[in-house]
Amino acid sequence: MTTLHITVGDREQLRQDTLQFVQDSDADDLDSQDGKATLQFGTYDDFVDSLTPLRLDLIRAIAEETPESMREAARLVDRDVSDVHSDLKQLEVLGILTLEAGGPSGAIQPVVPFDRIEVHIDYPLIDRDDADSAPASA
Repeated sequence: MTTLHITVGDREQLRQDTLQFVQDSDADDLDSQDGKATLQFGTYDDFVDSLTPLRLDLIRAIAEETPESMREAARLVDRDVSDVHSDLKQLEVLGILTLEAGGPSGAIQPVVPFDRIEVHIDYPLIDRDDADSAPASA
């Protein structure tokens, strides 16, 4: 089973992970986190802007049905081809799917290399900098 791990929030952890990745790549010591595919969003807003319900439906349809073209993917989700094309390009940039040449008649085939997505959201309810301050009286 191939799982895409998505994390949201904790900018400090994101910064540390990025620095570690750069250090590992400079040292030629990359192990792909033991094969773990990870996508990190800095904020919840970034996450919901990138992975809309329509895009999640599209990802699922491609993973389940393996369409041979973008047009076929659009038919699976009953959406306009140009809108699906735009979503597929964005999902490719995020690394959630690939667009491979060589489908029927040279069509571009969307391929989702994962069979599961796990999401971890760090959503603090209290700003940590303000947590020590006393509440204002009414």
